[in-house]
Amino acid sequence: MFFDILTLFPEMFTGVFEESILKRARERNLVSIATHDIRAFSENKHRKVDDYPYGGEAGMLMRPEPVCRAVEYCKAEREGYNPTVVFLTPRGEPFSHTVAYELAETDGLVLLCGHYKGIDERAVSTCVDREISLGDFVLSGGEIGAMAIVDAVSRLLPGVLGNSQSASLDSHYDGLLSAPAYTRPEEYKGLRVPEILLSGHHKKIAEWKQHVSQELTKKRRPDLWDAYRQKMENGGL
Repeated sequence: MFFDILTLFPEMFTGVFEESILKRARERNLVSIATHDIRAFSENKHRKVDDYPYGGEAGMLMRPEPVCRAVEYCKAEREGYNPTVVFLTPRGEPFSHTVAYELAETDGLVLLCGHYKGIDERAVSTCVDREISLGDFVLSGGEIGAMAIVDAVSRLLPGVLGNSQSASLDSHYDGLLSAPAYTRPEEYKGLRVPEILLSGHHKKIAEWKQHVSQELTKKRRPDLWDAYRQKMENGGL
């Protein structure tokens, strides 16, 4: 799968994709990640890409021409594929594990990182397929959101994780938060690993983890618990 990232600050991504799981995935050609400087698509001699917004609002707005040229370039470079163009914006739909799965099923992603006050709406309406937000807060640009999406989507792709079952044990995989995890030593600062985890009885361990996951989700994320319970009442996940 490929990720094309459109940004005014490609340097921000240096190092992020060159460590750990994503580094190995790139080395094995499981994912391809490229950054593109939106300024390179400006026809202004100073590579200017922003201007004052109409209506007198404070701040600067990214012009539509360089943004759409950048998107069109990425699509042309991926001939034979139909990438999904995602704009990272606070007004977008909330990013979630479900959305990550949906994006993992696409041909590839073009991740558009806004900056300043955002992007001219005409570029959004003509060049963007989906608007996504990390949450109800505002960042200086879409770069951190793009990093999060690349990481979350990549780990769902076949072969990216060393253990194919790892993703299925993550929080949110089945709509619940994951149960607490333990490793050696068996006792630390007076706290012991739950005896059930030392029993070797896989069925009982699975039942314990499911119960703890449900109780933890009820307590910490009642919104997730309500959604999970509703799905179960409608015939399961």
